[in-house]
Amino acid sequence: MTSTAAPAPVLVGCSHGTDSPAGRQAIASILVDIALARPDLDVREAFVDVQQPELPDVVVGALPDAPTVVVPLLLSTGFHVKTDVAQAVDRPGAAAGRPMGPDPRLVEILADRLADAGLRAGDAVVVAAAGSSDPEAAHAVAEVVAGLAARLGQPVTVGYGSGSHPRVPVAVADARADLDPAGRVVVASYLLAPGFFLDRVHESGADVVAAPLAPDPRLAQIALDRYDEVRAQASTTWSPSVTAGA
Repeated sequence: MTSTAAPAPVLVGCSHGTDSPAGRQAIASILVDIALARPDLDVREAFVDVQQPELPDVVVGALPDAPTVVVPLLLSTGFHVKTDVAQAVDRPGAAAGRPMGPDPRLVEILADRLADAGLRAGDAVVVAAAGSSDPEAAHAVAEVVAGLAARLGQPVTVGYGSGSHPRVPVAVADARADLDPAGRVVVASYLLAPGFFLDRVHESGADVVAAPLAPDPRLAQIALDRYDEVRAQASTTWSPSVTAGA
């Protein structure tokens, strides 16, 4: 009696979705880098809001051919991870990886973006995060902020776009109140791509706003690590007879 090994799971890179053309291009760059790094993989895109195709449709469409792993192209957990992604993979042959953050490589990218923006001695650094009401998301952001502070060797504070406090303009104002006259407030954009939240960061009153995380090939490596962590889980529950509605 012979058995056939399951094919390599499809990697579905799932992001929030955005109306920003630059944001769409930045997110697409992650999927391009994943495909370049692992040309053996079937890499597909999906979204939980704004853009098409929708995540459940992509998962259902992939499962008849192969196990399927959804990698959230999101920086922390929250509603989309715990509800949208979880529901989409609640079927045999599907599994979900962890969100992108926290991860030391994200800290390194943030540090590089600040260097590119011209961070100098005497500047105050504020990390701008999208924000979430989920406590786990706040802990994840705090871990990245602490890592960046250690990497830079200086204090780093945080502001949020929504869901948590302080909001970015308040964090920027607080940082400015403690500055020497020659110092600047520089924002590290803990955001994957341009879009609504980055636009609001540029309106926060900061002197300098560093670029978001994408594009950067290290993001693809993080996504592939998340995929590899759960690929066996997807494969062991998949069979060639699996149906979309199973």
